Amino acid sequence: MPRLDYFAPGVYIEEVQRGSRPIEGVATAIAGFVGFTEDVRNGAELFKPMLVTSWDEYLQYFARPMSDGYTDFDAYLPFTVNGWFQNGGGRCWVMSIGTQLPGTQPTQPAKIGTQISNRSNRPSLNFSLKMREESQPSGKSAALAPQSNSSALTVANGTVIVQITGSTPKPSEDDNDSTFDTGEFFTVSVRQGGQELERFEHLTMNSEAETSVADYVVTALQSSQYLDVAHVDPTVGRPLSRRPSNGFYEVSPPPMPSNPQRFSKDVHGNRDDRTGVRGLFEIDEITIMACPDLMRVYEADLMNIDQVHGIMELMVSLCEGAADGDVPNPPNRMVILDPPPDRIKPQEVSRWLTEDFNRRSPFAALYYPWITVPNPRNGGKPIAVPPSGHMAGIWSRTDETRGVYKAPANETPRGVIGLAYDCNFREQELLNPLGINCLRPFPNRGIRVWGARTLAEPSDTQWRYINVRRLVSYIEKSIELGTQWTVFEPNDRDLWERVKRTVNNFLTRLWREGALYGASPSEAFFVKCDEELNTPDTMMLGRLYVEIGVCPVRPAEFVIFRVSQWSSQDDEG
Repeated sequence: MPRLDYFAPGVYIEEVQRGSRPIEGVATAIAGFVGFTEDVRNGAELFKPMLVTSWDEYLQYFARPMSDGYTDFDAYLPFTVNGWFQNGGGRCWVMSIGTQLPGTQPTQPAKIGTQISNRSNRPSLNFSLKMREESQPSGKSAALAPQSNSSALTVANGTVIVQITGSTPKPSEDDNDSTFDTGEFFTVSVRQGGQELERFEHLTMNSEAETSVADYVVTALQSSQYLDVAHVDPTVGRPLSRRPSNGFYEVSPPPMPSNPQRFSKDVHGNRDDRTGVRGLFEIDEITIMACPDLMRVYEADLMNIDQVHGIMELMVSLCEGAADGDVPNPPNRMVILDPPPDRIKPQEVSRWLTEDFNRRSPFAALYYPWITVPNPRNGGKPIAVPPSGHMAGIWSRTDETRGVYKAPANETPRGVIGLAYDCNFREQELLNPLGINCLRPFPNRGIRVWGARTLAEPSDTQWRYINVRRLVSYIEKSIELGTQWTVFEPNDRDLWERVKRTVNNFLTRLWREGALYGASPSEAFFVKCDEELNTPDTMMLGRLYVEIGVCPVRPAEFVIFRVSQWSSQDDEG
């Protein structure tokens, strides 16, 4: 920057900021999902969002070891997240609202536990936490107390770390008797927060080992104050091949099922604690929202339809930026809603949207019908699931391959083997004007997403299409983040021109990519920042006003070819 004074003679080199600064577009395809998971481990917490970048990473946080990640009670979230990644989704945030349906009997730790594999990647040992006394408090949030009253040690949050390292045979009292080290011996150490709670040395997987040489691991850990251990398959292989691999393993109690009476409140969550749906909306980068397991709790009669509508309304309002009335910046996310599972026919879905739910917003989209996918927990047989996760993946795929300005329609959903209802042309004539996007089967073309509308009011035509709403949100958010450098700059004509050049360059790039309609940039957009907008009064208040108008491209939803008979004599006449 230039100096204000010069005293010593010489040559001074100064760097001066000139011209505009480029605006970098924000990410448009980062999803947030809410639902039930098989497990919660490796740092993930109930009702708190966790960043997931792949299906394998999802299994690390929300699946039991060596599991497929799905649940025995057919929770919809695993299908949703898998559909997101199958259809081209990138990173997403996942929030678990439980590993069981509220009101069910809590799972015993011994039935879950942490399974440790041997060097051949086959199950070797299963560690689980010992149960408390019935008179003691329970739950993952409570401390795990040792069963021995002589120890004052407790384990915070009920989680311990099991470390397995190599060991040797027990030292012999006879100097002439030396036991050969076969490599099968190991040590189990129970740790928490850098403190070693227990240690068991000279262990083996051989149940018939002499106690003077080594201790059978199951027998030795019976005296543990914290852990139960089970030998997964003691009949296969020799002790050396069954030996568990060295490493650190987390052992946690199963999350307690939520109380049915407070489950709806837990799902709503708390903004300050970053829990529930409200906490998920505190993550600024999320642009797509879905809560597929709302329909699972509705199917299980844990919520009535009015409670489901309440959470849907909350998500729509938060996407609009209207919740609590204190969101100053433009909204940058949309929610994909799912129709109730008992509204199967088009007339029933139409009646539900227009009479029961009756909520309109350009920040929401609805897809019909449910889709069928293979269920790994039922031999690959089809199961009907909400379409929101697969549709969110298609949004992401379209953004990556074409751009956010392209309507996410006329695409094939991957991983889908059928539909819960085959909607025809006449039935879509009923649903499409209401903003219900249909998935339809076509001969020789497969299943296609055959709609790209928001749930905006029918008369609000400027926000009718999903791509238009998301494109404008993309432009607004990109300009907001790309012009932060203007804050506290001198509010003069030089700043006005720099801002205009910055925004002009950004919008010109979008026009060249095909996001804006017009034969030239002047037909596609305008940027105004002059003395007419910025008067001396507004400048005294510290305000800089910039007006921007854009002409987004809209999808060719109805393609009409007008055909008539023609002959050369018609032109001659």
